[in-house]
Amino acid sequence: MSELRSILLAEDNPNDVELTLPGLPKLRLNNQWGGVRDGAEARDFLHSRGKYSSRNNGNPAVILLDLKMPKVDGLEVLSEVKSNEKLKAIPVVMLTSSAEESDLVKSYRLGVNAYVVKPVNYREFIHAIKQVGAFWAMVNEPPPEVNPQAA
Repeated sequence: MSELRSILLAEDNPNDVELTLPGLPKLRLNNQWGGVRDGAEARDFLHSRGKYSSRNNGNPAVILLDLKMPKVDGLEVLSEVKSNEKLKAIPVVMLTSSAEESDLVKSYRLGVNAYVVKPVNYREFIHAIKQVGAFWAMVNEPPPEVNPQAA
């Protein structure tokens, strides 16, 4: 089994963060959770730069990515992740309130691994987070981290 990696939650809506974070201990996931508030911060986290420059614990096990965020939207972050040799193997789950077909199509064309529309109901929302977190952090076996220069 692989080393336990962090889970990155990229979410700008404080209400959704407040719904998600208190529910995380109930998930019984031993993974460390990282949270960022916009797409620019997500990119800094992934590239270990800016306030995340001391972060050196490798890629997250999964990225839970909101679609509509300030500064840099989720589709731009997704595009960057999937086009970067060091990042492209990270599973990305679009966790969004958008059920628009065009957003779904764009996300899958850019390489998203899953697309989850956030339920409005609190219990359903926590249940969805549990399912997504449990699958990607516990059931799924991520690829080993590979140094692209060594490949």
